[in-house]
Amino acid sequence: MKLEVLTKLSYVIPEPCVLLLQIEAADLADQHVTQSNLQYDVPVSPSRIEAEDGMGHRIWLEAEHQFSCQYSATVELSRQQPAIESQKAALLPSLRGEFVKYLMPSRYCHPAAFHEFTQSTFGSLSGGKLIQELASWITSEFSYAAGASDAFTTAQETFESRKGVCRDYAHVLIAMSRAVGIPARMVSAYAPGVSPPDFHAVVEVYLENGWYIIDPTGMASPDEIVRIGVGRDAVDVPFLSSFGNIQLKNQSVHTTLA
Repeated sequence: MKLEVLTKLSYVIPEPCVLLLQIEAADLADQHVTQSNLQYDVPVSPSRIEAEDGMGHRIWLEAEHQFSCQYSATVELSRQQPAIESQKAALLPSLRGEFVKYLMPSRYCHPAAFHEFTQSTFGSLSGGKLIQELASWITSEFSYAAGASDAFTTAQETFESRKGVCRDYAHVLIAMSRAVGIPARMVSAYAPGVSPPDFHAVVEVYLENGWYIIDPTGMASPDEIVRIGVGRDAVDVPFLSSFGNIQLKNQSVHTTLA
């Protein structure tokens, strides 16, 4: 399967500003970037660094007055994820140190807030079957609503309101997964069929045989998701971080099957 990605960003920069950009598809074993082109208008040569957990890259930029960039890519996906329902949970004492942070509370995801709910509602389930039921519950119970949350909304607040956007859905599933002892992390991604078209947020959970992608919004299946980066929650995977004042002018993201 091949996906075509086209992203355009444009900002007004009132004062000289440092930016950290992460919009490129990661080149991985199950998603090969066969063609890519990233163009931007900056006065100083960018600096590329490795992103969180070694998945993808971030780019340091210096901009003034304005910043515009365009990214295009063709990505060949060869992901064949087994049915998550049949996967067992990893034994906690066997987890390596790199996975432990994905069990802990993070900026937007506090597992302790979900212990009682997950135990009382899904206590008879375990492993991948439990994760699938958690995701299905979120998909059916929540309403996708732009503007229902902001940059400060936590998983618990989204759980209480039962509405949000993809990052909110992901935060709730991450917090619930950690509450039942399953490591979970956020994935920034491109995916076809996302409505409205935009950067997408999904979840990876760590089970006995590795990481498994799951989309609690129900918009995309694992075999058509292109990962950009990963992190504990949205605080680790913004597509653009600004160290100074910037104002969004235009943004467009399009992902289509080739």
